[in-house]
Amino acid sequence: MSGTFSKEERAAMRAVVAEERAAKAGADLEAACVAAISQMTGSDKELAETLHELVKKHTTLCAKTWYGMPAYTNRDGKVVVFFQSAAKFKVRYATIGFQEAANLDEGNLWPSAYAVTKLTANDKRQLVALLKRAVS
Repeated sequence: MSGTFSKEERAAMRAVVAEERAAKAGADLEAACVAAISQMTGSDKELAETLHELVKKHTTLCAKTWYGMPAYTNRDGKVVVFFQSAAKFKVRYATIGFQEAANLDEGNLWPSAYAVTKLTANDKRQLVALLKRAVS
């Protein structure tokens, strides 16, 4: 198995198991999300904090972690939007992604993930519009 998955991927899989156990035990899932964000550094932390603030302000989604990263679920517990840090997977940009539960369908082809290095005021407005549409 060590040749199939990277160290980071194996850690993410272990995080999923821990998250499922925590949820079953009634843990504070939002606190886990905030803790995951607080462990980030640099632009990853800034981007994750911004996403968290925008989600909390503009949607009714619930915070949790998903594969050890911040994620936000609908009332059915399905992940709608998530954040993936650049540092965790040693890539040049963070990712804000939307899962199948997001109402973003647009014809036969639409984006479901966005590479992000910073968020300007205009980017934040676009992100809020996506978030609102995702939960509509």
